[in-house]
Amino acid sequence: MSPENSPENSPETSPETSPDARGVNQHGQPVGEPLDDWTPRPVPVPVVLTGRHVTVSGLEHQHTEALHEALANADDDALWTYRFGERPQTRAAMETAVEGMLAHPTDVTFVLTPHERGPEGLATLMRVDAANGVVEVGSIIVARSMQRTPASTEAMYLLAHHVFDALGYRRYEWKCDSRNKPSRRAAARLGFSYEGRFRNAVVYKGRNRDTDWFSITDEEWPRIRAAHETWLDPANFDDHGRQRSSLGDLVTSARQR
Repeated sequence: MSPENSPENSPETSPETSPDARGVNQHGQPVGEPLDDWTPRPVPVPVVLTGRHVTVSGLEHQHTEALHEALANADDDALWTYRFGERPQTRAAMETAVEGMLAHPTDVTFVLTPHERGPEGLATLMRVDAANGVVEVGSIIVARSMQRTPASTEAMYLLAHHVFDALGYRRYEWKCDSRNKPSRRAAARLGFSYEGRFRNAVVYKGRNRDTDWFSITDEEWPRIRAAHETWLDPANFDDHGRQRSSLGDLVTSARQR
C-alpha cells in the first residue's frame, strides 16, 4: 500500500482527488491536471554548491580520511544506527564505503563541508526518476560538530535549491525509519510534508523497518525556499548567534499563505 492510499490519506477523503480539483475526462472521470510542457529532467551529477556557512560538493576518494575522523570515531556508533551499514572502524573500511558510494550507477553522494573546516557530513541524491522529476535525498549523516548549526541546515537548503531550481524536479522526497525521531523532526522542520508509512518495508541489520515518507513539491518549494532564506539571513541571528525566528515557525507560516 502506498502512503497516498494509507488510512491517513484515503482517496475518498482527499480534496486533491475531487473532480473540481483535478478536472474531468471525456468519460466523466476525475483526472490530474495536464502537464503539456513537461519533459524529463536532467539526472543529478556532482556539482559544487556554496553557501554562507557550508560547501556541498561531490564525494571523492580524497575525502576518506577526513570523513573517517569526523564520522567514525569509537563514540560515533549512534550516528550509524539507522544507516544500512555499520560504522567503518578503520580508514580502510571507510575507503571501502566511499568506493561503494562512488560506484553506484545512479546515486550521487555529496560531502558537506563547513567553511574553514574539513568534510563533516554526507548526503545522497538517490532513487532518481528523471522521467517523472522525482528524487530522494537520503543516507544523510552529519558529525556532532555540525549538528544543529546553520551549516547543516544550509546544506539541506542548497541541495533542495539545486533539485528544484537548477534541475527542475517536481518532487523531492525524504524517507526514514519510522523509529528515527530526529530524522522525522528534521524533515518537518525543513518543510517536508508527512505522507504516510510503509509498514514492514525493509529488513536491515536483522530487524524490521517501517519507512515514513515525506516530500516537498515544486508548488510548495517557493514558499519553503523563502522560509529557509529568511532563516539563513544574518539578520535572523543576534550577536551571540542565537536565532530570532525558528525555521519551523517560518515554514509553518509559509504553509499558511
